[in-house]
Amino acid sequence: MTIAFTPSASSPAEPEAVAAISEPEFWEPSAPEPQEATRDVPDATDDQGRYDAEDTDRTDDADGTDDADGRDHDPVVVRDAHDFGVYARTGGWAFALKVARSVRPGGQAAEGTARTKVSAKAFAQLAGCSPERVMRYYKAWDMAADDGLVPQFEVLVPGEDIELPEADVWLSYYTSRNSASSVRGQAISAAAEAEGIRPTKALEVAENPTALRAAILADPGTAEAARGALLDRMKEDPALQTEMARAIARTDDLKKAVASEAKAADRIGYVRQIVENGQIRTPAGQTVEAPAELRAEAERHLSLLDELDDSEEAGEWAGEAYDTVKGLVAKAVEEDPALRVQERRTKFYNSLQKATKVFEELTLDEVMEEDIYEADMLQRLEALQEAIGTCISALRKATTTSS
Repeated sequence: MTIAFTPSASSPAEPEAVAAISEPEFWEPSAPEPQEATRDVPDATDDQGRYDAEDTDRTDDADGTDDADGRDHDPVVVRDAHDFGVYARTGGWAFALKVARSVRPGGQAAEGTARTKVSAKAFAQLAGCSPERVMRYYKAWDMAADDGLVPQFEVLVPGEDIELPEADVWLSYYTSRNSASSVRGQAISAAAEAEGIRPTKALEVAENPTALRAAILADPGTAEAARGALLDRMKEDPALQTEMARAIARTDDLKKAVASEAKAADRIGYVRQIVENGQIRTPAGQTVEAPAELRAEAERHLSLLDELDDSEEAGEWAGEAYDTVKGLVAKAVEEDPALRVQERRTKFYNSLQKATKVFEELTLDEVMEEDIYEADMLQRLEALQEAIGTCISALRKATTTSS
């Protein structure tokens, strides 16, 4: 819905009346002279300023008079109500129009209708506010004009009224801060444009971290958007990666959650590797071709995992898939005689390597130099020697039998 701003409410105020204006807005209608007020009363209900049907609930006073009839009220009250209605429907556009049709920033030629316009500084002095505030309204109108939402400055004449956009659109163009001109603001603006939103919206959020925090804490949708943004940011920000990792490591609940998710991811990866590569890794570490039955079962479980929504817990499903596939791998090993022998041989050799490495790491020099000897140390070594002897005898016997 577009609203026309009435001439009576937009006529330039006398300097002394305008100077008394206070924040947050820099214009406020001055009290009209009695004879002017009487003349302007009908304007409160003319075609340009008529309220919408839903905004004109009529109620009767106790004495039977119609409370919405301006003829029974002080003209000043009528004018205030009219101006309030215009602002309620158009928001900051009502004041931006005053700036757009009256201000000619320095450097622009004073030709034609622009000769009656004043500088932003002069307008601010008349309004009793800062030039920066005036220019924020000016820039908001300029961006809207570039989008074809309002007329360009050059065609506007001081005192002219036009149809204005709805109030909800105003915040898409207006920013109450000067952050957009900073390096940080420029980066935020560029990112906002890349996401297809107006920079003013992103700048508003960036200038109010407390509001952003409140929205994240209260709204799951906002929290999800923040999570996605942080993950994208961390891909190119090593410092943020480190900070996030440190924060997680210092929080027990988060640390457990990360460990649980890592375990689930490893299990899903195990199943996915069988499906994609067609190979299985045995418990002893061998890599062999996966039987058709095993691969089909792995594909079935993987399809179920891939169909889970992001909000669904994957841990239980991943565990079931992993246990099922791992059981099938063990079954495949046992059912293949050659593979079963090779698996046991590999397992024994791996254990032998580990035992050898551990024994080689014993530092006997320290035993001799320092008084660390204990009686049970010798007993354990003797028991180990006996076990090794038994193992050697068994292997020699097996070798003789096989030959």
